[in-house]
Amino acid sequence: MTVAACVIYNPTAGRGRATRLLAEFRATAGYAVELWPAAKPGHAVELAREAAEQGFERVIAAGGDGTVHEVANGILQSGRRETVFSVWPCGSANDYAFTLGLIAWWKCRGERPPTETLVVDVGRIRGGGRERFYVNSLGIGFNGMVTVEARKIWRLRGLALYSYAFVRAMSRHFATPRMRIRFDDTVFDGPTLALTLNLAQREGGFPITPAASLTDGRLDYVHAARLTRGHLLRYLPAMATGRLRGNPPLLRLGRAERVGVVADAPLCIHADGEFFSVPADRLSECVVEVVPRRLRVEVFSPAFCGGRS
Repeated sequence: MTVAACVIYNPTAGRGRATRLLAEFRATAGYAVELWPAAKPGHAVELAREAAEQGFERVIAAGGDGTVHEVANGILQSGRRETVFSVWPCGSANDYAFTLGLIAWWKCRGERPPTETLVVDVGRIRGGGRERFYVNSLGIGFNGMVTVEARKIWRLRGLALYSYAFVRAMSRHFATPRMRIRFDDTVFDGPTLALTLNLAQREGGFPITPAASLTDGRLDYVHAARLTRGHLLRYLPAMATGRLRGNPPLLRLGRAERVGVVADAPLCIHADGEFFSVPADRLSECVVEVVPRRLRVEVFSPAFCGGRS
């Protein structure tokens, strides 16, 4: 194989920004690449699986977190652990690229700073007879409804997009159904507004789990139980700035290897910003767990996990 990397891209990522940036990315990559466009939702999974099976050394997702999610799933489904996964961040949200340090790398790409490879954890969700991997964040309940609203907004990107979607979801989709949630050996049973289960640091542009690690074999969770709209607004600045730490009232922060959820109402669940289920699917149970050291990724060490070693 003379071509070192396959770049799988979504032509509509970043509201069309991905296509405009591809030529520049390609020129600064420092190695030969093939460009494979994804034609429809789910297509990037097929392309990434094929690229890994063909023996490409590196498979790159050029786009936002939706493209990242699909390409990572394709590589993971291939079973080829030697394939290196990388990200060219040019989407509306680039949360996984942030934790990998690749947004910082992109800003100094003209100097071609060196990167490294690292084997990191991934997450897996099962429910309704289906399963899917995820690499960055997973949200259940209100978090999923924020994603519903974000899909309707076209003129914003990044944190502005998700902040606006957050406020709209708070107005239109505020509900606290009863959930029985098992965090490893600890059980919570009661009203739940939202549950975040992150591998990485950001969800929808919010650095909601700033201390998360991709290599510790655990999920960082934020569990919002019986909150009011007023409480939620009060926490918004801390969520947007990464200051949601310690033991804030009415929130439970922690880490777990495996989380099971049984709800009294259908669940809205996003994985890396892509829907695993929406209320119309009538899914009310799921299990989320860590798969340790499962994916080989490219990282820019000076900015990896926000600069933490």
